[in-house]
Amino acid sequence: MRIQRPMSTRTFFKRAGRHVKRIAPLAAMDTAIILIAYYIAYSARTTNMPDLRQGASFMAFAVAITLICLYLSGGYHRLWMRTSGHDVTVIVRAAVGAALIIAAANYTIEPRPLPTAAVLVGQTLSLIGFVTVRYRSRVISGATWRWRAIWRQEFPNQETRVLIVGAGDAGQTTAWRLKHRAPSGSDYRVVGFVDDDPAKQHLYVEGSEVLGARADIPRLVMAHNVDLIVVAVHNITGPEFRDVLSYCERTKARIKVMPDVFAVISEDKGATVLRDVQPEDLLGRQIVGWHEGVDVSPVQQKVVLVTGAAGSIGSELCRQILKYEPVKLILLDNNESGLHDLVTELITDENRHKLVPVLADITSRPVLERVFAQHHPRVIFHAAAYKHVPMLEDYPDESIRVNVGGTRQVAELAMEFGAERFVLISTDKAVNPSSVMGASKRVCELMMHALAEKCHNSTLYTSVRFGNVLNSRGSVVPTFNRQIDAGGPVTVTDPEMCRYFMTIPEAVNLVIHAACLTKGDDLFMLQMGDEVRILDLAERMIRMRGLRPYIDIPIEFTGVRPGEKLHEELHDHVEQTLPTVHPDILQLVTSTNGRRMSQFMEQVGRLASDGLGAESSPIDQLRAIIVDESAPAPVQLPVVQRETVTVE
Repeated sequence: MRIQRPMSTRTFFKRAGRHVKRIAPLAAMDTAIILIAYYIAYSARTTNMPDLRQGASFMAFAVAITLICLYLSGGYHRLWMRTSGHDVTVIVRAAVGAALIIAAANYTIEPRPLPTAAVLVGQTLSLIGFVTVRYRSRVISGATWRWRAIWRQEFPNQETRVLIVGAGDAGQTTAWRLKHRAPSGSDYRVVGFVDDDPAKQHLYVEGSEVLGARADIPRLVMAHNVDLIVVAVHNITGPEFRDVLSYCERTKARIKVMPDVFAVISEDKGATVLRDVQPEDLLGRQIVGWHEGVDVSPVQQKVVLVTGAAGSIGSELCRQILKYEPVKLILLDNNESGLHDLVTELITDENRHKLVPVLADITSRPVLERVFAQHHPRVIFHAAAYKHVPMLEDYPDESIRVNVGGTRQVAELAMEFGAERFVLISTDKAVNPSSVMGASKRVCELMMHALAEKCHNSTLYTSVRFGNVLNSRGSVVPTFNRQIDAGGPVTVTDPEMCRYFMTIPEAVNLVIHAACLTKGDDLFMLQMGDEVRILDLAERMIRMRGLRPYIDIPIEFTGVRPGEKLHEELHDHVEQTLPTVHPDILQLVTSTNGRRMSQFMEQVGRLASDGLGAESSPIDQLRAIIVDESAPAPVQLPVVQRETVTVE
């Protein structure tokens, strides 16, 4: 327990002096206000001259009592330029208390120093003066624009009428900031609040009324001509947020979100007053986080290799792996600029000795061998791959060279140099593949199984399968953002096109989970919730900008591209889903994995060395490797039912 030392006399007087010096100017202004107020009140009451000696003594008493009441009530303990309007009650209490004391004293003295009416009017005028002085910046700004409006016809900027969703602490903070701390040039007027708590209905928060519940949002927006809806609810869940959005989207008002003020405080980070709705807010589920039941020791204090380190997944892997105190983190990529930018972002004095950037291609075996021989990575996250479906339909040989051949080289070197764990990042496009990209990833998944079956193998091979990643390079969200910024059109391939989505940090979190959970020869999948229609996502992103789909921003349908499906699948009908320690991660087990994997690896070897032939289409050649026609018919296993998220 910390013992507080008594304050020395010198320190006490030093602090008292600073305090007196700080409040003296305001106290002097208050004294002048009181004297002027009483003079006006007395002059209006009578023309008789008072007894100057008695009157001066009584005025000194009145000034002293009023200043004491102001001090005790907190009138000199606030930074009034930064104080909300409801704190005017502090001044009112002081003025009323002082008036009662002064009136009582005036009544008991004979003859009375001042008429009672003069005392009451004087205190009332003093109260007006106290408020005016303390809130002078707002009074002056209000008078200034009115003067300009009357005499110069100069009107202030058009005000933005705001409806705030949430009348709790976050909503109150939002209203205060919009009223008193809005950016220069903006003028917000809070017309009211919306809150589902019946106990808050028709009460006032920061001077604005709670007008109704979330279901009333469309009616209130129309009735009050609302320009902007601000969602300000602390710790709101994903389903609740999307339900609120469904009501907001029925209006023409723009929609903004108040950043979590409590998270900002706890993380000691700054934040803007408002932010746009993010695509993450629209996911059909809550964000998956770390699970306490997962042992992280398999990835702690290891030499870790991340291939494709400059990519969207690879770079986030590097960021998160640094939290597990690696002995060494090898960042391998053939993108020179991206690798340089990543190292510049990550490097600090504390981790400078841990980061090892390697500018190399995963198809170059001599370079890979030198990296493995020099650093002996124990945990390998293989994120390097070509991923864009239409591009690989045009250049299928590159898919074989990089996705299949590159993966094979890294995976075999992991076994050769005794790595502990190898994690392949796969995709839902590997399920019943209709594209060269998806088929190449399915070949890699089967390759993990084949290598895991090899004799004298000590490396634990695993694959992680998930859907589309929000905000990755070339993905739908940044594409839509660019198209909306350009004024449209927003291009959607098909009205019924649906995809599963997850955030980049969430995807990487899953990959690290897989590295910790794997026992070797396994395939993991995230429970990704509901499918999201791409058209719904496009329409919502347009509405979030305060624009109208098909009117302000046109939407064009371009047709399904080669290799694309309308609906992706997370697992095959022959893959059984089994629970893991993490409630949101499933393990996929199939009865067909136990087929002739030695023959499969021979086919992969010929494909990597000879490339694709001209006798049939690339996808058919890859399917011939993936599908083992001599294998027995698979056992039909239950399929996980899913729903599609739509917006009416």
